[in-house]
Amino acid sequence: MSIVKPKTALISLSDKTDIDIIVKFLAKKNIKLLSTGGTYKTIKEITNDVIEVSEFTGFGEMMGGRVKTLHPKIHAGILARRDSDMDVLKDRGFEPIDLVIVNLYPFQETVKNDCTFEEAIEQIDIGGPTMIRAAAKNFKDVVVITDPNDYESIMNEWKEKDGISYESRKNLSKKVFSIMADYNKSISLYLGEDTSSSIYDYEFKEITSLRYGENPHQNASLYTFKNLKYKNIANSRIIQGKELSYNNIVDADAAWECVREFSNPSCVIVKHANPCGVAESDNTYDAYDLAFKTDPTSAFGGIIAFNNSVDLVTAKEINERQFVEVVIAPSFEREAVKEFSNKKNIRVLEVDLDQDGLYPGTIKKISGGILFQDDDRKQITLDELKCVTKRQPTDEELEDLMFAWRVAKFVKSNAIVYAKNKQTIGIGAGQMSRVISADIANLKAKEEGLDVKNAVMASDAFFPFRDGIDKAASSGIAAIIQPGGSIKDSEVIEAADEHNIAMVYTGVRHFRH
Repeated sequence: MSIVKPKTALISLSDKTDIDIIVKFLAKKNIKLLSTGGTYKTIKEITNDVIEVSEFTGFGEMMGGRVKTLHPKIHAGILARRDSDMDVLKDRGFEPIDLVIVNLYPFQETVKNDCTFEEAIEQIDIGGPTMIRAAAKNFKDVVVITDPNDYESIMNEWKEKDGISYESRKNLSKKVFSIMADYNKSISLYLGEDTSSSIYDYEFKEITSLRYGENPHQNASLYTFKNLKYKNIANSRIIQGKELSYNNIVDADAAWECVREFSNPSCVIVKHANPCGVAESDNTYDAYDLAFKTDPTSAFGGIIAFNNSVDLVTAKEINERQFVEVVIAPSFEREAVKEFSNKKNIRVLEVDLDQDGLYPGTIKKISGGILFQDDDRKQITLDELKCVTKRQPTDEELEDLMFAWRVAKFVKSNAIVYAKNKQTIGIGAGQMSRVISADIANLKAKEEGLDVKNAVMASDAFFPFRDGIDKAASSGIAAIIQPGGSIKDSEVIEAADEHNIAMVYTGVRHFRH
């Protein structure tokens, strides 16, 4: 396809970023400049070679500027097909417009701030969308620029090729229709005063293309929601480290979501999207020390998340003890950052404890469609627990039961968590059998020499048979927390009573597939 060499440009900008750069470039190219209102005044300060649209069309602005570019001379000049419509233009005394540099009234930005309904309505652009859609439709012959960030690449191409290529014009056209889709959607939602939301109501922007996905043969990209208020995992402050991978980001999110469940200084270590060690303590170092001791083997190459500031002592201990992919916290002491810099490949991420929560939950692709569900944000209080056994749990057991329950929520089903003194001592995850998960939790505890006797156990879903309770008793478990709801609950409760195990029901299940 041919190169387009613009001769006449129409410029109308709400966002005047770098207007001086693009105008000076066009002036050097001897491009005829047409402009409107405030943009005309700005360009006039840069160059005298600019014609106001009302002079060009012979039609003065009306209604305070509401009607100024909606004129046949403008739109015929943009829409005219250079291989078939030039005679029509000539007969009318019109001329082609082959470069349109326009962006829209800032409706979305206006309604995000305090504004009246009337102020919002006045920010619904009419002429701008009409011009850029016309130019985008006729991209075969017209260049349309809506984003100041595109100025540099367009100017560079123009210098190199003495014009703008078909491929670039097509990409710029595509951008117009994407912008218009977002713009129209935001107006529709505002006018409908729609406070409900679906996945389609949110705006995303691509942050970066990743090296690959879960495996090297899969492509992957990271997108984030637009206009985030807080530092989330997707838009965290990266203090240091090499590029994050797809798996790093998935694991980092799992670790961060889990550690935010706790109020006291806590540490979560994740491997392959499952917590392999979790602890809550009086300080950051002890929380890390206890979490690491749950399963040092799995912690190797893991992701570590803290819910409070990381100090030098903790940073030094991490560097000395293990290989770690990512460390996440709401803040890092200066000396801790300096310590981590000794291992430059470690990714150190700063993320806010407060998170942007007005976004859709879990999205999963399936054959022929997608599944969408709310995030699992259900919380259980002590008052909501129902003791179903003869023996009541002690206060210490209740604290550990609540701790283990919070952890189990983030372990892949079937999930079993053994805990003692607010430290996980064994975790069984992702098994088809709940009994096997309990076996794994017990095995992990034994491997690390952690005493299961008088520990507690959490199960993300009910026990369908008594065998899970018998297994727990043989390991030394003193108390159990689980949802309840099995048709064999009576047998399960009877088994707990036989073993003098205290058992409480939550009435809530936390499957995590």
